[in-house]
Amino acid sequence: MYKNIAQHEIIELKEQVQYQDGQIVSKTLVQNQLMSMTLFAFEKNEEISTHSASGDAMATVLEGIGRFTVGGKVFSLRAGETIIMPKDIPHAVYGQERFKMQLVVSF
Repeated sequence: MYKNIAQHEIIELKEQVQYQDGQIVSKTLVQNQLMSMTLFAFEKNEEISTHSASGDAMATVLEGIGRFTVGGKVFSLRAGETIIMPKDIPHAVYGQERFKMQLVVSF
Protein backbone atom coordinates (compact mmCIF):
# COMPACT_ATOMS: atom_id res chain seq x y z
CA MET A 1 0.00 0.00 0.00
CA TYR A 2 2.78 2.49 0.86
CA LYS A 3 5.10 3.63 -1.90
CA ASN A 4 7.95 6.14 -2.32
CA ILE A 5 9.00 5.78 1.32
CA ALA A 6 11.44 3.61 3.27
CA GLN A 7 9.98 0.76 5.27
CA HIS A 8 11.25 -1.04 8.36
CA GLU A 9 13.11 2.04 9.60
CA ILE A 10 12.42 5.21 11.54
CA ILE A 11 11.81 8.24 9.34
CA GLU A 12 10.80 11.88 9.76
CA LEU A 13 7.96 12.73 7.41
CA LYS A 14 9.13 16.32 6.95
CA GLU A 15 12.45 15.03 5.59
CA GLN A 16 10.71 12.99 2.87
CA VAL A 17 9.84 16.00 0.69
CA GLN A 18 12.13 18.93 -0.16
CA TYR A 19 11.50 22.59 -0.98
CA GLN A 20 12.06 23.88 -4.51
CA ASP A 21 12.19 27.58 -5.34
CA GLY A 22 8.87 28.93 -6.61
CA GLN A 23 7.08 25.59 -6.42
CA ILE A 24 4.85 23.29 -4.46
CA VAL A 25 6.41 19.84 -4.31
CA SER A 26 4.32 16.77 -3.57
CA LYS A 27 5.14 13.15 -2.85
CA THR A 28 2.36 10.55 -2.84
CA LEU A 29 2.71 7.81 -0.23
CA VAL A 30 -0.68 6.08 -0.64
CA GLN A 31 -3.30 6.31 -3.39
CA ASN A 32 -6.27 3.96 -3.64
CA GLN A 33 -10.07 4.01 -3.68
CA LEU A 34 -10.28 4.41 0.12
CA MET A 35 -7.64 7.04 0.83
CA SER A 36 -4.70 9.08 -0.36
CA MET A 37 -1.74 10.30 1.67
CA THR A 38 0.56 12.94 0.25
CA LEU A 39 3.40 15.07 1.60
CA PHE A 40 3.73 18.66 0.39
CA ALA A 41 6.48 21.30 0.59
CA PHE A 42 5.23 24.84 -0.14
CA GLU A 43 7.56 27.71 -0.89
CA LYS A 44 6.54 31.03 0.65
CA ASN A 45 3.65 32.67 -1.25
CA GLU A 46 2.82 29.54 -3.26
CA GLU A 47 -0.74 28.27 -3.10
CA ILE A 48 -3.26 25.67 -4.11
CA SER A 49 -6.26 27.76 -5.13
CA THR A 50 -9.80 27.21 -3.91
CA HIS A 51 -11.21 23.80 -4.77
CA SER A 52 -13.22 21.04 -3.12
CA ALA A 53 -12.35 17.39 -2.62
CA SER A 54 -14.39 14.24 -3.10
CA GLY A 55 -13.42 13.06 0.39
CA ASP A 56 -12.72 14.41 3.86
CA ALA A 57 -9.20 15.85 3.98
CA MET A 58 -7.01 16.11 7.08
CA ALA A 59 -3.92 18.33 6.84
CA THR A 60 -1.17 18.27 9.47
CA VAL A 61 1.57 20.88 9.29
CA LEU A 62 5.01 19.29 9.73
CA GLU A 63 7.16 22.45 9.53
CA GLY A 64 6.62 26.20 9.12
CA ILE A 65 3.29 28.02 8.87
CA GLY A 66 0.51 27.42 6.37
CA ARG A 67 -2.69 29.35 5.84
CA PHE A 68 -5.80 27.29 5.19
CA THR A 69 -9.10 28.76 4.04
CA VAL A 70 -11.94 26.32 4.68
CA GLY A 71 -15.53 27.25 3.89
CA GLY A 72 -14.55 30.93 3.88
CA LYS A 73 -12.81 30.86 7.28
CA VAL A 74 -9.05 31.47 7.47
CA PHE A 75 -6.74 29.46 9.77
CA SER A 76 -2.96 29.73 10.28
CA LEU A 77 -1.46 26.41 11.31
CA ARG A 78 1.99 25.73 12.73
CA ALA A 79 3.99 22.52 13.03
CA GLY A 80 2.02 19.88 14.89
CA GLU A 81 -1.38 21.42 14.20
CA THR A 82 -4.10 19.71 12.15
CA ILE A 83 -7.26 20.84 10.36
CA ILE A 84 -10.08 18.87 8.75
CA MET A 85 -11.39 20.07 5.41
CA PRO A 86 -14.75 18.32 4.92
CA LYS A 87 -15.82 16.71 1.65
CA ASP A 88 -17.29 19.14 -0.90
CA ILE A 89 -16.42 22.25 1.20
CA PRO A 90 -14.30 24.74 -0.79
CA HIS A 91 -10.80 25.18 0.61
CA ALA A 92 -7.40 26.62 -0.34
CA VAL A 93 -3.85 26.30 1.03
CA TYR A 94 -1.24 29.08 1.01
CA GLY A 95 2.41 29.19 2.05
CA GLN A 96 2.36 31.99 4.60
CA GLU A 97 6.02 31.04 4.90
CA ARG A 98 7.82 27.93 3.71
CA PHE A 99 5.95 24.97 5.14
CA LYS A 100 5.47 21.23 4.84
CA MET A 101 2.33 19.24 5.45
CA GLN A 102 0.91 15.77 5.36
CA LEU A 103 -2.47 15.47 3.66
CA VAL A 104 -4.71 12.43 4.20
CA VAL A 105 -7.94 12.22 2.21
CA SER A 106 -10.53 9.57 3.11
CA PHE A 107 -13.02 8.70 0.37
